[in-house]
Amino acid sequence: MQLGVFLPIANNGWMISTNAPQFLPTFDLNKSIVQSAERFGFDFALSMIKLRGFGGQTRFWDFSLESLTLMAGLASVTERIELIGSVPVLAIPPAITARMATTIDSISHGRCGINIVSGWQKAEYDQMGLWPGASHYERRYAYCAEYVSILRELWTTGRSDFRGEFFEMNDCRMEPMPQASIPIVGAGQSDAGTAFAAECCDYNFCSTSGVNAPQSVAPKVAKLVAAAEAIGSPCKALVLTMVVAAATDAEAEARWQSYRDGADVDAMEFRETQSSLDPNKDVNATAARWRRSQAEHPNTGQGIMIGSYERVAGLLDELAEIEGIAGIMLSFDDFPNGMEAFGTEIQPRMKSRASIVGAA
Repeated sequence: MQLGVFLPIANNGWMISTNAPQFLPTFDLNKSIVQSAERFGFDFALSMIKLRGFGGQTRFWDFSLESLTLMAGLASVTERIELIGSVPVLAIPPAITARMATTIDSISHGRCGINIVSGWQKAEYDQMGLWPGASHYERRYAYCAEYVSILRELWTTGRSDFRGEFFEMNDCRMEPMPQASIPIVGAGQSDAGTAFAAECCDYNFCSTSGVNAPQSVAPKVAKLVAAAEAIGSPCKALVLTMVVAAATDAEAEARWQSYRDGADVDAMEFRETQSSLDPNKDVNATAARWRRSQAEHPNTGQGIMIGSYERVAGLLDELAEIEGIAGIMLSFDDFPNGMEAFGTEIQPRMKSRASIVGAA
């Protein structure tokens, strides 16, 4: 089973609370985390892209680095771990993304991946005059499919004459080409997002829901596996979950309750307002998942594993046993301490990572 870390590229990571650790994103912080991940045998690190935050008392995600330039920097200070940067397809033309990824491939000696971000938050792009209108909610995966087609053409042949609904390439050229295959990652969980991933991606993220509920992701994984198998696609499922761990269950649960008590209501209300603009009724669409998280785990937009080191190790092992899962990506409430605790306390207790611990 692969293991990855969801880097804190924006302030305060993924916990929307005045009682959570408050920090600004820096290269040095992310370097420390990804080097710890490499030391503990993690397989990949991924950084999101966020172009406008949610505000509120904590100014949640108002401070954020740019993903691809961050990964280029991290490529120069790591040796083994795969580095997956996120590209906002509405903001960066595909030919530029292809060249940037090839540059990271050169810096990292073949350790670059690209995460496709279709764009669900209108305010991110409207502020720059880049929002294509409400029709984008319905057409964004068709847009992404054309985008990926151009990337793959340029990476494999060095040129593209692609003609589509959204893009036209006119003898577009790019050399040198990457030295290694650059995997494409998606994160769509709606029917349309799953179909896009199966057709165009090497990996697709599925999120757990609720608290300590590994099996909540099983139907999403099964849907992706079925869609991929139906068209002979190699796309594999990766699962995202947050970890809040401590020496005892009581300590971890008290910390989680403190985060809930300090919830930044204004930031979450802005997030809710933005997500409500998407008319997609699919319960697994990005906006719908954000809205649902208000009730399930309002301080973060992803499922969460809470408990003692032993308990969290068992929950992650249960997650790893779900058929069709190729890997797990972790976020933490407190990244520096959370990474260290995972590597020294949780991972050694995980059966699914026994080979990695043994090798270390």
